[in-house]
Amino acid sequence: MNAEVTKITSRRAQPNAEHPDFLSPAERRARGKELRDSVSRRSQGEWKWPKNRRDPIDILIESNLGRQEQLIPIRFGRMMQSPFAFYRGSAAVMAADLASSPVSGIRVQACGDAHLSNFGGFATPERRVIFDINDFDETLPGPWEWDIKRLTASFVLAGRHIDLSETDSVRAVIAAVRSYRERMADYAQMRVLEVWYDTIDVARFLKEMESEETRERVQSRLKKVREKNTPEFLFPKFVEHKGSTPTIADDPPLIFHPTADIAPGIESGYREGFANYRESLPEHVRTLFDRYQFCDLAMKVVGVGSVGTQCAIALFMASDDDPIFLQIKEANASVLEPYVGKSLHASHGERVVVGQRLMQSASDLFLGWGKGASQRDYYVRQLRDMKMSAIVEDFSAADLRSYARVCGWALARAHARSGDAAMIAGYMGSSEAFDDAVCEYSVEYADQAERDYKVFVRAVREGRIKATIEG
Repeated sequence: MNAEVTKITSRRAQPNAEHPDFLSPAERRARGKELRDSVSRRSQGEWKWPKNRRDPIDILIESNLGRQEQLIPIRFGRMMQSPFAFYRGSAAVMAADLASSPVSGIRVQACGDAHLSNFGGFATPERRVIFDINDFDETLPGPWEWDIKRLTASFVLAGRHIDLSETDSVRAVIAAVRSYRERMADYAQMRVLEVWYDTIDVARFLKEMESEETRERVQSRLKKVREKNTPEFLFPKFVEHKGSTPTIADDPPLIFHPTADIAPGIESGYREGFANYRESLPEHVRTLFDRYQFCDLAMKVVGVGSVGTQCAIALFMASDDDPIFLQIKEANASVLEPYVGKSLHASHGERVVVGQRLMQSASDLFLGWGKGASQRDYYVRQLRDMKMSAIVEDFSAADLRSYARVCGWALARAHARSGDAAMIAGYMGSSEAFDDAVCEYSVEYADQAERDYKVFVRAVREGRIKATIEG
């Protein structure tokens, strides 16, 4: 890659005096096409076992550093469920493998863990439901190719998980990467503000569904989500009264009140941590937040890859019948960090929040970050604010294909916000060459993930690691 292209692909916005001549979309697209001379599109289809590839079990054990030891078996138990579940929980393994794969040199704000279950619907501050990426624990600036490969390989594994034919799984992969390529070409021609204003709302999401039955099912589920994923609905579900003070009800081992060892701020009512979080909020949101009084906090086990990190829910009340739940998640170093460099942000909580705001078309009103008495970094958002996730087990082949198209679209929009859409589009081109290469990689890497899963299961059975299967 020549020095001029490197400068274009790595720089952030600079004053006009330094860059007086703007390149047109066509010129930037041509620069992207030139990158194929050094990194061909065909090379993107190669999955090669890296020299001295690390044992995936060693990587997983290393990723447990700092996690709550009693919850680690639950994490591994959830990963035991299937190769797809293992894939969801092993982002660190794939990050190490991707680090040896060919890249064009164009960087974006990468999700870092863009598998299909990390996309979904949620409410904007204006109460519109949109579809977007919804997990940013691993976000860092990095190669755009890594996200698309993480996404497409997940469709192969998901298709196998629900017993679709290999042909149907491959069609979903092709749908995802083609959608990414074609949408990126569209974003390359749009004005910058048009890209940032673009959202995938319910109407646009439904338009991508192939059957009327699926559209009706999505609308029915959305109606239930609107009714149930609200503070008023969650309050009686999660809360019990001990005297006049509402507290979060324990449901061990998934919801429990922490000890002082786990949460040193317990004695002060977490005043330091919440004051720290408050300072990260815009001034107008601080005014809103100040209307609420802290009532209680409990640890909550969530997800697959996050199990063992400190995750909590906090109850705040503005009055007797005016609650809000905030979700607090520990933020550790991204799995991408060893391969793309450390974050520029002092706090990993800030890294997550900034990355989320860069990639999402709209983010939660209460999204912020802080540091607790334990000196752990964390970020905060509302709990279940009309959130909808894919239920893969209910998918037909057509559903998986439709969902793949929307995920590819959402990922392209996210990358276009922080990266050079025209250069990425120029590199991919208008033919199916890039699609075919990524499809080949996805099938081969899904095979690798299944082999790693077998190694993982054997490690559990031999007692090398411990897994707890939940009832």
